[in-house]
Amino acid sequence: MKIGTGRIGTGAIAIALLLGVGLQCGHASAVTDQDESGSAAGRRPMTFADLQKIKRLGDPHISPGGKWVMFSAVDVDLKANTKTSHLWVVSIGGGGERQITSTQDGETNGRFSPDGRHVLFIANDGGASQIFLADWNETDGAIGASHPLTHVSTEADGAVWSPDSQRILFVSRVYPECSDETSWADEDACNKRRDDAAAKSQVKAMVFDHLLYRHWNNYVGPKRSHVLVVSAADGSAVRDLTPRRDIGDAEAPVFSLGGPLGYAWAPDSHEIAYVTNLDPTPAASTNNDVFTLKLDDASAKPVRVSTSPGGDDAPAYSPDGRWLAFRSQARAGYESDRFRLMVIDRTASTAEPRELLPKFDRWVDEFTWAPNSKTIYFASGEMGDENILSVGVDLPEATAIASKAEYGELEVSRDGRTIVSSMMTVRSPSAISIIPLNGEGRGGAPVVRLTHMNDAVLRQLELPKMESFMFPGAENTTVQGFLIRPPGFDAKKKYPVKFLIHGGPQGAWGNMWSYRWNPELMAASGYVVVMVNPRGSTGYGQSFIDGVNGDWGGKPYIDLMKGMDYVEKNYSFVDKTRECALGASYGGYMANWILTHTIRFACIVTHDGMFNPQSAYGTTEELWFNEWEFRAPGDKEPGQPWRYSERPVANDPFRKWSPMLSITNARTPTLVIHGQRDYRLDVSEGFQLFTALQRFGVPSRMLYFPDEGHWVLKPQNSERWYEEVGDWCDRWTRSNTYSAAQ
Repeated sequence: MKIGTGRIGTGAIAIALLLGVGLQCGHASAVTDQDESGSAAGRRPMTFADLQKIKRLGDPHISPGGKWVMFSAVDVDLKANTKTSHLWVVSIGGGGERQITSTQDGETNGRFSPDGRHVLFIANDGGASQIFLADWNETDGAIGASHPLTHVSTEADGAVWSPDSQRILFVSRVYPECSDETSWADEDACNKRRDDAAAKSQVKAMVFDHLLYRHWNNYVGPKRSHVLVVSAADGSAVRDLTPRRDIGDAEAPVFSLGGPLGYAWAPDSHEIAYVTNLDPTPAASTNNDVFTLKLDDASAKPVRVSTSPGGDDAPAYSPDGRWLAFRSQARAGYESDRFRLMVIDRTASTAEPRELLPKFDRWVDEFTWAPNSKTIYFASGEMGDENILSVGVDLPEATAIASKAEYGELEVSRDGRTIVSSMMTVRSPSAISIIPLNGEGRGGAPVVRLTHMNDAVLRQLELPKMESFMFPGAENTTVQGFLIRPPGFDAKKKYPVKFLIHGGPQGAWGNMWSYRWNPELMAASGYVVVMVNPRGSTGYGQSFIDGVNGDWGGKPYIDLMKGMDYVEKNYSFVDKTRECALGASYGGYMANWILTHTIRFACIVTHDGMFNPQSAYGTTEELWFNEWEFRAPGDKEPGQPWRYSERPVANDPFRKWSPMLSITNARTPTLVIHGQRDYRLDVSEGFQLFTALQRFGVPSRMLYFPDEGHWVLKPQNSERWYEEVGDWCDRWTRSNTYSAAQ
């Protein structure tokens, strides 16, 4: 369970080279921000309106002919309070971007058919999400008229072509009992009857007989995600590949918040792999497993091929069909264990998973096969960057391909000479880029940015560089922090500080753009922005990550405070009397801990933070998280409040690390923010904190979103969030309209 705002990725602290895996270190490509060249003269600080004008690019895919890259671009309409995605293409040789779809409600999930003849995408058809098809013209980079392929009553999403272009995998949320029907027509009719009856009923009561009855920002209800297949020719031959008789009440694929795809085709188009969790209590289990299924044998049963008690995901077959790769975690119940890269030799008599990089102390965040089936390219975090590396299936060493940015959504061209990727930095929002590869499949040439859709906005803005600093944290361990100076910086002046604390806790600040906690926008109103990656942060090795386990208010708190001590000592322009600490999720917990353990800050902003760990245990959905993070040292059983209730406070993590039990120490003016639909940290955590602050007479204010979950996503809600947060910081740091000079 990620309860934070940080992205996935990890590396090793204070070490420039990857350890223990024979990293070959020449050829990592550097990236220069589009806005770094030239003077700041004539540019202005960024505003919230600027942030919303920026198109949000992603999901790039290379056409089979190798000439084009298709991607999605999301437009935000602040006045209409909407976000709409459309599909675009850009020539891989350079040139202008061109929009190729334009339905009223938008399109996502654009995919080329392997034979190069068609494009599929997901769009709205009569109020329901369905798969659409259109002809593709490789010469012109254009599509023909589109039409809906599927007419599934429970909707369709996540479509993936079979390698022979004859069939399409997709996902739909169905009623498990309906999958007992003998034909798809009967199953779909059963689903429709159930949906129609639920819509007509005036009784909206829900009955729960299992845990994980709500997840992230929705109640789960009676439906489950299933993997289905459909004929690409005419939308016929739909089949539920994960019926109740095979997976019971489980989800397939499992829920993944922006994570890797949980299903894949074998290159012969006759087998698939998918991810599910068959444990009886999925709310307390991370044991996702990879299964394979033969499609053309009606009697075939799914076969589990992963063996770890931890989480397994992201199955991907090699192009020649010999290998099946996936990510794996070794420890049960720990969602932030190291993500290892595993392969299975499907030609071997004993197809046991083998770890490719056993000495690689980093997470493999995502990966993709090279066309030769001998190399895998993967993304991995390292000290604030998300780099691209490669590894051979027969050579256990990682080779750097591209660095100095945040790379993701990797795909390799059919000729093996190009990687296409989304790429961002803290000063540059996501763009579609290509990484040229040499004859040996390695980088070296400069990364080429293909898209320039946001250049006109960015050219107007002064976006200061982010500086990195290192300091000794708790137990004298080296910790990394980052600092951004305000636009129009004058070294002779003193500036207030926004001290940002990331979530997770297994997340990290780094070289990436954000729309929810954008550090450049935080600095734009005249603040120095400070960000520290304390114990638990990704990007510094698994031992550093594990340092937060069972120690939420211990070493991470010391790391953060020592980071601020370092900044105050070494940056003379920082006004230590005007510092505000801001955090969300675990960062919100830490803001609450700071509130109750120090008075050094002028103000605090705590968003969706844990206040009372004992109550949070009973109101969260993913129990495995609290049962791991609040497990007493040396305990092998799940951490549960009642198991520790008779122990001294020092031996009970739920009470030892409870901000609520120290609330009498609170003095700092605090803005509390929470969303009603946040089921990761229930809204009651925010209400409890605000109630206590009010009763103790601590200056406090609560910003409550009845229509948001753990994140604030609606454009106008986001605008209100930035306004309230900015005003609170200004008020208590005596800045801008609250300055004595005003």
